[in-house]
Amino acid sequence: MTPGNNGANTPEDDDPFGYLYADGQANGAQPPSGGYGYPNSVNRVRSVGQRQYGQQAPTAQYGQAPQPAAPQQGAYGQPNAAYAAPETFPGGAPTSPQQAYGGGGGGRGRGPNTKGLLIGAVAVVAAVVIGIGVAMMNGDDDKDDKTGNAAASAPAQGQSSEPSPSSGSSKGADSAKELPKVEAKALRLGGSAALASDVKGAQSDGGVYVNLNQVGNSVTWSADGIPSAGDYTLFAHYSTVDEDQSMTLTVNGKKFGTPMPLKNYTHTNDGDFEKGWTTTYAWPTLTKGTNTFTLSCENGDKCNVLLDKLYLKKGRVKG
Repeated sequence: MTPGNNGANTPEDDDPFGYLYADGQANGAQPPSGGYGYPNSVNRVRSVGQRQYGQQAPTAQYGQAPQPAAPQQGAYGQPNAAYAAPETFPGGAPTSPQQAYGGGGGGRGRGPNTKGLLIGAVAVVAAVVIGIGVAMMNGDDDKDDKTGNAAASAPAQGQSSEPSPSSGSSKGADSAKELPKVEAKALRLGGSAALASDVKGAQSDGGVYVNLNQVGNSVTWSADGIPSAGDYTLFAHYSTVDEDQSMTLTVNGKKFGTPMPLKNYTHTNDGDFEKGWTTTYAWPTLTKGTNTFTLSCENGDKCNVLLDKLYLKKGRVKG
């Protein structure tokens, strides 16, 4: 066999690039338009769409070779009837989407977990209710702290306290109704102390007061009915002018730690006792039952004081 064209449709002539060479062109090779580069070359490759699916080759007679089905070519720009999507042929791919497991409808899938959502919602509501309850309880505690511990801010001195100025009103007496109180007429007088009512402004019955303006003068009060042992506040309603005064306080026979302060809180001058009425206090510790108080003018005390009443309050308070 010699080089060249040894026969039509031989594989040796299937050079798709034969038209690029001189010998190929001499043998009539042309740029490909359907098959390979040589004329009458074996056309083994089919264009896309030429193969038909689902067709059966013609049945050959006994003793004859079966003939392949002729490819059907469609017009340019028209769909090729020989080609179709696989799903259009018998046994091809399914044409309807498969329903995913877990979807709704009549399949076997499970729907949304509404039971879980309901449980979660109930838990959230319960948490909110509990939070509101705790906040309300804390609010009540805060309120109790603000209203029930007023006495805690007072000085915790066991002997006495420096009182603040107060007007000569009956506020102290009205707030001490549950504890004993005494007016000038009921006090036991000592020394040259005497009752008088010339100066206006005394809160006792008839405007009566005791003048304690000399050393040796005193008043004594036995207070009955103290409900329990503990800290109390002893108030004294009095009048003084010009200089601050102070006198000795004795509780149950023992001298109190500091003198009873009887200052000129009203800043009254020129001896006008009518304008000098005010209140002072001390914080003694008392026993249950009867307790005795004595306010006396001792050496070194300043006693230019008019006293009209004494009274008690429970605890260490200032008014």
